[in-house]
Amino acid sequence: MTSTVPKTWLVTRTIVSGASQVTAGMLLAADTFPTAMHITAVKAVHESLLPSVRALQQAIEAKSEQWRNVVKIGRTHLEDAVPLTVGQEWSGYASQLQQAVDRVATSAEGLFEVAAGGTAVGTGLNAPPGSAEQVAAEIASATGCPYTTAKNKFAAQGGLDAMVGASAGLRALAVPLMKIANDIRWPGFGPCCGLGELILPANEPGSSIMPGKVNPTQCEAMVMVCIQVLSEDTAIAFAGSQGNFELNAMRPVVINNFLHAATILADACTKLRQYCIEGIQLNRDQTDH
Repeated sequence: MTSTVPKTWLVTRTIVSGASQVTAGMLLAADTFPTAMHITAVKAVHESLLPSVRALQQAIEAKSEQWRNVVKIGRTHLEDAVPLTVGQEWSGYASQLQQAVDRVATSAEGLFEVAAGGTAVGTGLNAPPGSAEQVAAEIASATGCPYTTAKNKFAAQGGLDAMVGASAGLRALAVPLMKIANDIRWPGFGPCCGLGELILPANEPGSSIMPGKVNPTQCEAMVMVCIQVLSEDTAIAFAGSQGNFELNAMRPVVINNFLHAATILADACTKLRQYCIEGIQLNRDQTDH
């Protein structure tokens, strides 16, 4: 066959050095992949998860204000206790989520340190002088986030502590979300033989043999997401403990679990807000009883 490649391409091609010109001394597994992990994780947290949680928190806060004067019975140990208002009860949910937002943001701060420039074992061998700082500055400029070069490349490459810490923030969000989802679906059970204090939106109303039944599907979905996130956090923590000498090679399972956890949390918060919180109503016949 006759080659279709122009002869000028063959004449003018230049041999480049993979180490010095393509990767600038950096190594994919050792310092570049960890850097990419941090950038991707920050993006997932700040551009997707936190906006979704804040919107849910605001929707719950609005319901708290709407129901601030509606008195109901409080419960401890699942038993009747003393009265409080529905607004007071829901203000607790809103406050829990605000605190969780702060914890997620704080726990992700360690991700702003990047390992790029540490090369093979953290010494910066073969990297041009100042390249670590330059790479971090370029990333900061491109993303608008305060990325800096890691103070200690040996810790950044031999460990996964920043990712483990950021995952702990996701866990700190999943815990109150599960509590809130359960606190909403329990008062909604009925409609005839349960508490029936909340009227949940009928996203999937009734069935062929139970026409009055409205399942708390969005709450159940949130509970399942939280179970998954807690499990993934355990996997991330375990992987973080498996660093050997100058490299923790468990990075793929860590970033896979982290991104999945952040993604499903964001989606579950959006869906709970849209298809449950915003349309939920009080059954005053029950709360006033």
